Amino acid sequence: MYGMRASAHSASRGRRAPSAVVRASAAVLGAALLVAGCSSSGDKDKDAGARITQQPKEADPFWVNPDGNAARQVAAYAKSGKDSDAEQIRKIAEHPTGEWIGPENPEQEAQGFTEAADKAGRTALLVLYNIPHRDCGQYSQGGAADGDTYRAWIDAVAQGIADRPTMVILEPDAVLHLVDGCTQPDFQEERYALLDYAVTKLKSLKSTKVYLDAGNAGWSHPDQISQPLQRAGIARADGFSVNVANFYSTKDSIAYGRQLSAKVGGKHFVIDTSRNGNGPYTAGNPDENWCNPPGRALGETPTTKTADPLVDAYLWVKRPGESDGTCKGGPKAGDWWPAYALKLAKASTP
Repeated sequence: MYGMRASAHSASRGRRAPSAVVRASAAVLGAALLVAGCSSSGDKDKDAGARITQQPKEADPFWVNPDGNAARQVAAYAKSGKDSDAEQIRKIAEHPTGEWIGPENPEQEAQGFTEAADKAGRTALLVLYNIPHRDCGQYSQGGAADGDTYRAWIDAVAQGIADRPTMVILEPDAVLHLVDGCTQPDFQEERYALLDYAVTKLKSLKSTKVYLDAGNAGWSHPDQISQPLQRAGIARADGFSVNVANFYSTKDSIAYGRQLSAKVGGKHFVIDTSRNGNGPYTAGNPDENWCNPPGRALGETPTTKTADPLVDAYLWVKRPGESDGTCKGGPKAGDWWPAYALKLAKASTP
């Protein structure tokens, strides 16, 4: 079992798997209607959207889902008279977060999110997390049944995106787990081939940018992951992502990203800042410091105005307030956890 090997690698890797298989909202098939619905009046709009609007495009071009879990929580708190809590959760609801595409209706979900974003004049942020043998049997285990199923899933996502502006974060931890001893040798060649296929397919789209995930600052050996990234297709991607669903500071993430960029042809990168406001948690079991750690805070809000020319954006790839797994009292990975969301918001600075 991988959990038995984790302690042997935790000092170098700095965490276990990323957070969350996140289910899409039940409203996704009608997501294109959300934008128009936001400006309508009535209780339905108040309850469903909590009057969530888009951020200024020049600094934050990504789409804010007005019907996400955080927006619904704002509406619920406001309806029950918990105005202070509503305003805290609004810190999450009013910013764009990644939409994690599920295994069942990939074309419809990708189409719904990208159409809604396009109608709002924004770019959709999608996270693809369905690689076979995903997460090595941990909280977010699963993925496509085999390579053919995965390629068909990628094809369906691409069909759904079409020519609409989209940024894709491709397979959190998939490359890192090829390096850290997690992915079994029998599955490695297939994984490289599938990642390369996904990059090639998605980059064939007119307006899609692809960032292949490359671990986090807790992985202290960028030289060991650079060649695997190249085998996975980084040369055809727009860049790579770091710190997805993790807590390392933006400063440390920039340093890690710059080291790695120098080894993969100067590629740009994006940073998940969703929960890194207080940095990583170090007081608990090192093998589970990544999982629903206490005392964390929201990080820099999503923007393309970053502190480094190699960093294309700060993003909230992991959706703040959704669980990392059934640890520390949390629900299953990807489920909305209001109490944790409230703590993240309260601990953050404006």
